[in-house]
Amino acid sequence: MPRAGLTTDSVVTAAGELADEHGLDGVTLARLAGRLGVRPPSLYAHVDGLPDLRTRLAVRGAEQLAATLQAAAAGLAGSQALSAVAHAYRAYALAHPGSYTALQRTTSNTDEAAEAARRVVAVVLAVLAGYGLDGEPALHATRAIRSALHGFVLLETQHGFGLPLAPDESFTTLVSMLDSGLRGVGGASA
Repeated sequence: MPRAGLTTDSVVTAAGELADEHGLDGVTLARLAGRLGVRPPSLYAHVDGLPDLRTRLAVRGAEQLAATLQAAAAGLAGSQALSAVAHAYRAYALAHPGSYTALQRTTSNTDEAAEAARRVVAVVLAVLAGYGLDGEPALHATRAIRSALHGFVLLETQHGFGLPLAPDESFTTLVSMLDSGLRGVGGASA
């Protein structure tokens, strides 16, 4: 019988907090049970083991990222939208490193995971429309943007920037370069 007050959502939320504190690989059912004050078998009333928990973390992370990006882009277009989305993406990844890692690692093909990922992509596609990009070229541009932002965040979180330069300035340069490239590809005057 499930513990009173314990829900699947509260289990996934606690797992997300653990992931953000200790890294995704630091999330174990034993550690999660300890945080929630239950025995590990009690978690199986809410999740179907560690793989299911990680899938749920990935979905939750993608939903949070999509909402964050949507809020950042609201009312903006072109360069301003790109900058707002890029900065929101980085801020989310830095504030929620475990959840961010989970959403990058998902191998789930569930409808829920696909819908959460689609929402993230939809925000980027809306930004790219402001550059005159749609269809297949927009999908290629989406991959390029994701690769650039993810690469930057990964290097930043793993202390991969050894030069004595402010990462914020480097990130602004990266976004400016993306903007210039998108203008060239899309032909827009965003």
